[in-house]
Amino acid sequence: MAVLSMKQFLEAGAHFGHQTKRWHPAMAPYIYGAKGGIHIIDLRQTLRKLKDAYDFVKKSSAQGQTVLFVGTKPQISRVVREEAERCNSPFVNYRWLGGLLTNFSTVRESINRLQQYEDIAGEDFSYEGVIKKEALRIERKRVKLELSLGGVKTMRSLPTMLFVLDAHKEHLAIKEAQKLGLTIVAVADTNCNPNSIDCIIPGNDDSPRAVSLYANVIATAILEGRSELAQNRKQEASTPKVKVVSAAGQAPPPEAPVAEAKAESAAESPVPESAAGEVAEAKTETVATSA
Repeated sequence: MAVLSMKQFLEAGAHFGHQTKRWHPAMAPYIYGAKGGIHIIDLRQTLRKLKDAYDFVKKSSAQGQTVLFVGTKPQISRVVREEAERCNSPFVNYRWLGGLLTNFSTVRESINRLQQYEDIAGEDFSYEGVIKKEALRIERKRVKLELSLGGVKTMRSLPTMLFVLDAHKEHLAIKEAQKLGLTIVAVADTNCNPNSIDCIIPGNDDSPRAVSLYANVIATAILEGRSELAQNRKQEASTPKVKVVSAAGQAPPPEAPVAEAKAESAAESPVPESAAGEVAEAKTETVATSA
């Protein structure tokens, strides 16, 4: 994680909250005070919570989890797109479509339709071989779908985590994620309800410079987590696998013939002294009788 100082957050205006009359009581622990009718966010907690979010996202990314960036405000849409593309993550920066998560199978059909329009348009969008009127109609549909689904067209399955840049505005996304049990990492201003957020980052969610700092840290955490995942997989692939066979799994040795086994057992087993004496006496009696 890049070293971020409180001065950078002050210059970005991350400490400015909303008007005191628009605050949410659950955000009281993260408010330093008020000035001119505006709540001031405690940047000490912002830095601490951002570090916790960084560690959490990095660990999750190292386990192969996918993070979806969500931020649809016009002033931060460019930041969301740039940071999501930097870490090769899906994003929504224009408008949240209802059912994007809870009805993903239907949304997947719209994504397939968008890809069909892109195939018809070609790489340079010249619509070669298509009449002008038809090309204009398809282009309008393609642009509309690109705005809403362009950031998630490479997403083949549901993400495991949401990174939300404005918990108040993106309440629909948070509700869908809660319904599916997804992890939520979100920036919360003084007018937000933090109770539905798993990992909160208290701070100004309207300033593009402040949002850029939050998004940069999370994108860096994703990249570093994926780097660890790639290294672990490489080590596992290079480590030779040793096959261990238990004693029970070994084949038994071939059995010796019965005669040989009996001869060996007779030769090995000692003859008791009493039995040897009886044999000697029997031989003496036999010789005397014959004489």
